[in-house]
Amino acid sequence: MVHRVLFWTGFGVAVRFWQLGLEMRPFFNRGSLWAYPLFAGAGASFGYWLQGVDERQSAVLEERKQAIIEKRARKAARDAERASAAA
Repeated sequence: MVHRVLFWTGFGVAVRFWQLGLEMRPFFNRGSLWAYPLFAGAGASFGYWLQGVDERQSAVLEERKQAIIEKRARKAARDAERASAAA
């Protein structure tokens, strides 16, 4: 989880650098240093949210996988029962 939050924190800071580069403004101007933690925080919160989405989707996929495995096992048991009854 930490790696995803750290990545998006760095991405937020990179976005700030990109923004200042497009505007051709100095990167470390004293009056605009407050924006770096803001962009980093926005990126970190997005990464934290994305981690939650990933965990919820993984749980749903695992649940569906187990349901499919159980369904296949019931079908195999039915087929084996029908084969033994027919023989």
